[in-house]
Amino acid sequence: MWKGRFKEDTDSLVLDYTCSLDVDREFALFDIQGSIAHARMLGRQGILEEEEVERIVQGLCEIEKEIKEGTFPWRRELEDVHLNIEYRLTEIIGEVGKKLHTGRSRNDQVALDFRLFVRECMVEWKGELCRLIRVMLHRSQEHMHTLLPGYTHLQPAQPVSLAHHLLAYGQMFRRDVERIEDAMRRVNISPLGAAALAGTTYPLDPYFVARELGMGGTFENSMDAVSDRDFVAEALFVGSLIMVHLSRLCEEIILWSNPCFGFVTLPDAFATGSSIMPQKKNPDVAELMRGKSARTFGNLISLLTLLKGLPLAYNRDMQEDKPPFMDTHKQVSLSLKLMARFMDSVVFNSSQMQKSLKRGFLNATELADYLVSKGIPFREAHHITGEVVRYAEERGLSLEGLELDELRRFSEAISEDVYEVLDLKRAVERRSSPGGTSPQCVLAQIRSLEEWLEKKGEK
Repeated sequence: MWKGRFKEDTDSLVLDYTCSLDVDREFALFDIQGSIAHARMLGRQGILEEEEVERIVQGLCEIEKEIKEGTFPWRRELEDVHLNIEYRLTEIIGEVGKKLHTGRSRNDQVALDFRLFVRECMVEWKGELCRLIRVMLHRSQEHMHTLLPGYTHLQPAQPVSLAHHLLAYGQMFRRDVERIEDAMRRVNISPLGAAALAGTTYPLDPYFVARELGMGGTFENSMDAVSDRDFVAEALFVGSLIMVHLSRLCEEIILWSNPCFGFVTLPDAFATGSSIMPQKKNPDVAELMRGKSARTFGNLISLLTLLKGLPLAYNRDMQEDKPPFMDTHKQVSLSLKLMARFMDSVVFNSSQMQKSLKRGFLNATELADYLVSKGIPFREAHHITGEVVRYAEERGLSLEGLELDELRRFSEAISEDVYEVLDLKRAVERRSSPGGTSPQCVLAQIRSLEEWLEKKGEK
């Protein structure tokens, strides 16, 4: 392509080192979409004859068919996807194929292809997230009245419903969807027309190209257009945070599947065994997903490190911006699919959860609040309740297992009605503040999330 300037051929090792074809051939169909839009814009602007535009578009459609059928003749010596397609186009339609690159550079061309690729990936993430939220809603509806300990510091804190616990993850994944939608406004900007870095002398219409490709706007500055990779960094951050949320859920699955908890039974299809210990049923899928989150964080840091010292405008370093995102896309999309299947089939052991409610004095806060209702200041009520807990613990009893006269040793404000307050089911029912764990609050959360999904068009 540049032999007009160079006398010597490129060293074969340099060709191998600089070739990006193994990565950017993933952009082939997006490159064709962008090229068709560019060709039609050139015709609309009178830069190409209409007959030339038709021949170019027909040739590109033929190449698209070859790529989809796996018959396209990729050539490593042509370095990247853009030159491969342009070379093949010229083979098919002749010299007119060389006119396609009028008014553009590979700099704005690859930026466009990458944006279209990231857009499609994030649309896929959004769909998988919504499917996972739907599964969480379904399992929450099944377990509105299943109680288990809620934890802080991984220590028993207060009783909550399993539905309430699962819906917390539903809210995390909802925010992930909303982050995707917000980031998409910046991803979905067309850079085509910026050319190499300074714009072009041809009377291009970047707005036409953007509309043809369903993009929400165009660049404001040609140097920024070809050097901007903020949209990749932002997408990688969104992907990393999705993996954070999946990893937190995986951590709880791993804990809950341990017989010391016994809250869940792993489906055979989502567990592995041991080569030496016949009894083992290992949560390998959850462990791997937890581990892959670290991989996506590394991809984000890799891109940020790549970008931090680059001068304007395009630099060949940017060839290394694609593998991190492609890997993150693979990990995020597969992890979301797997988690939806897992959560749909995991068995929740409500009887084991019920047993665990008897340990850890989960109704201690209820006693403190009860004393407050009798006119005792909260700090004093907190102190009294702590004394009661210590007394019960030393005797191996629960709070509700203490006799009334034992409780009254600590406060004469305590009367027979305290046992109703100490009942764990009623304790959950009383947590009716907005967003709380009471059945009516949980039902409101479910309805709200269902309505949100319906607005997204996700059934």
